Amino acid sequence: MFTGCGTALVTPFRQDESLDEATLRNLVRRQIEAGINFLVPCGTTGESPTLDYTEHLRVVEIAVEEANGKVPVLAGAGGYNTKKVISLVRDLEKLKISGILSVTPYYNKPTQDGLYQHYKAIAESTPLPVIVYSVQSRTGVNVEPATLVRLAELKNIAGVKEASGNIGQMAKILASVPDTFAVLSGDDAVTLPLISLGGRGIISVASNQIPAEMSQLAAAALRGDFETARRFQRKYQDLMDVNFIESNPQPVKYAMSLMGLLAPIWRLPMIAPQPVSKQKIESVLRNSGLLGGAQR
Repeated sequence: MFTGCGTALVTPFRQDESLDEATLRNLVRRQIEAGINFLVPCGTTGESPTLDYTEHLRVVEIAVEEANGKVPVLAGAGGYNTKKVISLVRDLEKLKISGILSVTPYYNKPTQDGLYQHYKAIAESTPLPVIVYSVQSRTGVNVEPATLVRLAELKNIAGVKEASGNIGQMAKILASVPDTFAVLSGDDAVTLPLISLGGRGIISVASNQIPAEMSQLAAAALRGDFETARRFQRKYQDLMDVNFIESNPQPVKYAMSLMGLLAPIWRLPMIAPQPVSKQKIESVLRNSGLLGGAQR
């Protein structure tokens, strides 16, 4: 179900920082029309920590409505309070989502067994497939390969979004987990090496800007056409990099505003990129051919 390219959707806001539902619907339609494989609303790229409970559910509800069965919706539901995550998952179930993406608990830095028990409790609370999200640079804790092997034995722990940046760790995971366990890249720039090792695809930030191209990159790699995949990689490598010139999603939302896709509004503590970063983002967009008509 979660194979190819899924978009870690940004959440658009109005000038008063309220949820911009009309723009969100347009963004989801644009993704589907471009051939994206699945949608990931309310991840950290979607500024989910700044959304209140009702807004979180509403963003997912809109994604499900617009997807209308055309593509799966993998909804974000993570955090460091296991009981609260389970409560959110139960409410998300009612929206007819296809699965849950759950980032590791942050700040309290649980042990590996603590991580296992956390995800086991979530998995036992829902019939939905659960994708573990491991991103040590953000959360301070790494889901080690041995822990993922244990988690893969649980009925509905379906895969991992692997954003450690450690290719050796990714290789070890793929050599250890069952083929049915989906290993997805959490970094656009390492999609190709992960797929070459047996990974299933990417949960992408860049596909907010270039959904068709990132979908084609993943599809080419998955069918073994690495020459085509490398052409996409080379063309958009600078975009993948500049999206992280400052904390995500500051750069990607600013870039999307230049493309005419949304208003450049963030919720604190996210802010607009610094002037020098803005100049770099605009330069990369122009060199990549993404200014002027890119929003179509």
